[in-house]
Amino acid sequence: MRLITAVIKPFKLDEVKAALEQFGVKGMTVSETSGYGRQRGHTEVYRGAEYQVDLVPKVRVEVLTEEEDAEDVIDVIVKAAQTGKIGDGKVWSVPVETVVRVRTGERGPEAL
Repeated sequence: MRLITAVIKPFKLDEVKAALEQFGVKGMTVSETSGYGRQRGHTEVYRGAEYQVDLVPKVRVEVLTEEEDAEDVIDVIVKAAQTGKIGDGKVWSVPVETVVRVRTGERGPEAL
């Protein structure tokens, strides 16, 4: 199994959710987060005063999936989240050794 993590622009969340649901993903975890990449934040002007925004608001989406579906899930997320502009985000995957559904005690693929 794999844990796919995506950090994306907040306004792309609905498109990513819809694309994942259409692909067949049964569940996901979504968190509000903030950070920066190469752009190192940005400068904004508020009431005539310029200030530096160091941490840009983002959304973190996490999906557990079978090993054979991992690359397809990554492709679905990238396609749905992409705007072509700086700050679109990142997607990565890591192996998962054990998954347990707390309610039933099911383990492995049955727990997804």
